[in-house]
Amino acid sequence: MSPCTALDHLNGAPTVELAEQLRGCAPIESWVRHLIASRPYPSRESLLAEASARARTWSTAEVLGALAHHPRIGERAGDRAVALSAVEAEHSAAEQAGVDDPDAWVLANSRYERRFGTVFLIRAAGRSQAEMLAELERRLLLDDEEERAERAEQLRQIALLRLDALVAD
Repeated sequence: MSPCTALDHLNGAPTVELAEQLRGCAPIESWVRHLIASRPYPSRESLLAEASARARTWSTAEVLGALAHHPRIGERAGDRAVALSAVEAEHSAAEQAGVDDPDAWVLANSRYERRFGTVFLIRAAGRSQAEMLAELERRLLLDDEEERAERAEQLRQIALLRLDALVAD
């Protein structure tokens, strides 16, 4: 008999337990419910493909709602009144490892929030602070619709990275 994999665990996990883990990837209930209902997944790749496809259907309201679960870049999870689960806080801390000067983000975040009315969201994992600041500057030049699409894409990337880590063996 082969050992139980992380995918096997996901496929057999109780709904309540799995829903909490998936919310840590992306706190969007329609996505969480869909991924749970679509079990079992024959492979990690099929899970990620389904999660990605479903994420491309997120509404603007769902994405904005999920932003309440993302601290600002350069901000620790406890710096403002953001209700993060332990899983979300752990993800956020690991993903923002490239932030070496949180103070540099105060002005940048403020400019973005004045322009778009919400927190700046970027897949921080694997990016340096300089890369993320340059991306913020680029995105400040986008129109509202372009930035809405960019924000949704960044959330999709974050969710998939977190989900991939969840099922890593």
